Amino acid sequence: MRLNAERVYIRGLELGDVDALLNLRLSNREFLQPFEPAASDSHFTTEGQLEVLEKVRVSWRQDAAYGFGIFLQEDDRLIGRVNLSNVVRGAWESCTMGYFLDQRHNGRGLMTEAVRLAVGFAFGHAGLHRVQAAVMPRNEGSKRVLEKAGFRYEGFAEYYLKINGVWEHHHLYSITQEYWKME
Repeated sequence: MRLNAERVYIRGLELGDVDALLNLRLSNREFLQPFEPAASDSHFTTEGQLEVLEKVRVSWRQDAAYGFGIFLQEDDRLIGRVNLSNVVRGAWESCTMGYFLDQRHNGRGLMTEAVRLAVGFAFGHAGLHRVQAAVMPRNEGSKRVLEKAGFRYEGFAEYYLKINGVWEHHHLYSITQEYWKME
């Protein structure tokens, strides 16, 4: 499934994306390190990325998570990821969202396009009611992405996620179908 915006599209990651994903991870390793959970050196190998891709495939089939690649429309180059994780059904019908973009493409609104596509998938194809995201207070760019995509600020969570080996505070954002419809 391919979902299109003006300058980017997202689609489920496939095993054939391993080389592009590895190159993306390697070229952005230092840039993303302060914003992600600590990863072993083996994560930054072909085998490590094949494990990631297999987990994406299994999670998709199990309706537990949906991992997308973000690609440029102009040349089909993989420039990031957006993930809908921790899918919970029943009374909650919700998930969490995470994302990253190649540092060379930051500040151009491309991530906002990708996030909007992923939210549309969540509320459409996946049939969810709520998408939430957590952002470290110092990550101003990520907060802007969520706000431009229609997410609403919900509050502050102390020591919320272990990022780069440290328990970090986060701002919590969410969007529900009711607010998405007003977009």
